[in-house]
This record gives sequence, C-alpha cells and structure tokens, in this order.
Amino acid sequence: MRDYLVFTLTATLAAMGGPAGHERRGAETWPGRSAILGILAAASGVRRNGDFAALDRLHLAVAVFEQGGHLRDWHTVQTVPTAALKHPQTRAQALKVAASRQALKTMITKRDYRVAPLYGVAVWNGDLDPLRQALEAPVFTLYLGRKSCPLAFPVSPKIIRVDNPATALTHVELPPWQAKARAGILVSSPEALHGLEATRIETRHDNPIDRETWHFGLREEAVCDVDIVPWRPQ
Repeated sequence: MRDYLVFTLTATLAAMGGPAGHERRGAETWPGRSAILGILAAASGVRRNGDFAALDRLHLAVAVFEQGGHLRDWHTVQTVPTAALKHPQTRAQALKVAASRQALKTMITKRDYRVAPLYGVAVWNGDLDPLRQALEAPVFTLYLGRKSCPLAFPVSPKIIRVDNPATALTHVELPPWQAKARAGILVSSPEALHGLEATRIETRHDNPIDRETWHFGLREEAVCDVDIVPWRPQ
C-alpha cells in the first residue's frame, strides 16, 4: 500500500506536442511526464529556472479516458535563417539578433491539438500533500499544453492509499458530461508499473535536460491495456 495523489485533466483544446521548433508541431494522445511536471510546477509557483528536484523524483501514471479528436491550425511565425546567427542559446536571443540585422523571415507552421480529451493522473514517491494544496489553489494558471488550452474542469486532487496506480485512478473525479467514461489505456514508466503488465514500450522525446533552453532527451514509457472505471456515488 502507498499514497497516491490523483487528479483530473481535461480541456476544450489540448496540445501535448513533441519536439518544438519544426514546421509541424504534433499533439500526442496523452500528456507526457514533462507536461504533468510542468502543471505541478505551475500550481506550486515553480518557474522554469526554479528548483525541480522534488518534482523530478515523482513517479506518475496517466489513464486515458478520452483521447479527443484531432484539430490542426496554421500559424505564421518568425524564423531566423541559419546564416544570420550561429548557435543561439534561446529562440528569444535568435529573434533579437536577427531583427537587429534585418534578417527575420516568416513561414507557415502547422499546430495540432486534441479536442476535448480527458485524463486521470496518479502521482507518488514524494511529498504529496503540498502538491494537493497547490492544485487546489494554483499560483499560476494551469494549461493542458499551450496557453490557448486552459482547463475545462477543476482538477479535483485527492490523496488515496491503495495498492497500485490503476486502483488509485478509479478514484478520479470526472466532469458531469463524461461521468460514464472509462479508461482503456494506462501509461507509466516501465519501472513503476507495480505489478501491471505492459502491452508495449514507447519512446518519447520529453525528458527534461535543460528547462531554460528547452533541451529534452529520450524517455521510455510503458503502455498497459486496462479497464479503469471511476468510482461513482450511488
């Protein structure tokens, strides 16, 4: 038995993309580890250059109740030719230097979103009560991806003491319009399954290496076929 912090994530639009900086920015079908840690950091008031040590120790699992439909949008963005600036440390620096040299260009990018997805999240292996309190009264606004994706339902955090993350996720509170939803997919790191059997192992490029410069490395996650039915009051 162990304590799990469980909460709900849903939004009208969500954008859990892969590597940034390309012409097409996709949207994954569930939030990755960096996205969830980012939500917990925002709730706790931790800035991008802050101390993530306590958050990095957390284990987590995601139950996919609804993947959501696919939506693609087009944006005109500023770009910097490679010849204009070598080895910029950040995009902001690249744009500033390129503007001073009148070298800015524009291009069309494609940005993907998920429409009305619904996830349950279980977090453990850390000091959970401060995180629960932070989710109830977040310091910064919480988004499910980009700033155009505010949450559509309270996260409803609670701490549950059970045997494994799948059981913990039966205690998430679902929005009334999704009250009968059930999850068929659970995602976790391979070493944190606690007796669950992985259907497959996937690799994602979202392991934070340097948060200030948005450098990410590879990470493995285990995908399990499950049947998670949230508890509903009679």
